Amino acid sequence: MTATHRVCGLHAVRSVLEQSPERIESAWIDRWRRDRRLAALHDALQRLGIPLAVMGKEELDRLAGGARHQGVVIELCRAAELDFDALKKAVARELPDVFYLILDQVQDPHNLGACLRTADAAGVHGLVVPKDQSAGLTPTVCKVASGAAETVPLYRVTNLARTLRWLKREGVWLIGTAGDADQTLFEVNLTGPLALVMGAEEKGLRRLTRKACDLLVRLPMFGRVESLNVSVAAGVCVYEAVRQRREAARSSRHAAAPS
Repeated sequence: MTATHRVCGLHAVRSVLEQSPERIESAWIDRWRRDRRLAALHDALQRLGIPLAVMGKEELDRLAGGARHQGVVIELCRAAELDFDALKKAVARELPDVFYLILDQVQDPHNLGACLRTADAAGVHGLVVPKDQSAGLTPTVCKVASGAAETVPLYRVTNLARTLRWLKREGVWLIGTAGDADQTLFEVNLTGPLALVMGAEEKGLRRLTRKACDLLVRLPMFGRVESLNVSVAAGVCVYEAVRQRREAARSSRHAAAPS
C-alpha cells in the first residue's frame, strides 16, 4: 500500500499543484468559504479530475488534524527520497549556481521540516542527509515543511563524507558551521557553487564531515546562549548566502551594462 499524507493550506496545496499534481489522490474544500484563491484551487483540482469533496469547517478541521488549513486539505502520495545518483545528475544541471544545504545526522523531524521550508523560500536546490541517524520525510516533517517537502529534493546518501569529497571535486565550495571556528559567517565569500554544512542537534559536525569542509565558520553570539537551534542557524546561514549571491549578481549586471 502506498504511503500517503495530508497537506493543508492555500500556499502548500498550490505548490503541490505546480510541482507534482500527479501525486494528489483526493481533496477536500470548505463549502462556505468565499475566497478567490480557494476558488482557483477548486477549479484546478476539478480540471485534473482529482476526487474532490466539499464540506463544513468542522469536518475539515478533523481531516487537517488541527493544522491551519485555510479551507483546503489534500491527500497525496508521500514524496520520495532521492539517492546519490540523482544528486549527481542534479548537480550537473545546476552548475555553476549550485546551492545546497547539507544536514549531518539531524534527527529532529521539526528541524528537518523547518530546514526544508527555509530551503524552499531561499531557492536552495536541495537538502542532503546521510542514510543513518537522520530524520526522513515523515508525516511530521511534511507538515512542518508546509509544502516544501514537495518542492525541495531530499537526497539520502550512504556515505556523507564520500559525498562531500565528490562535491569538492565537482567544484562545490563546502562551508561548515562550528562554534570554535576562527571566522564568522559574515567574513567569508558565499557566492559561486556552494553547499552549507550544518551539524546535528547538540553534537555538531562529525569528525569526517568537519574534515571534508573547505572552511568552517561560526555565528557570532552576543548573548548568554552558546548556540542556536539547527534550523534557526540554517536559516541565518542560507539567507546570508542569498544576500551575498544577489549582491554579486547585481554587481555583475551593472559591470556588464554598456556605459
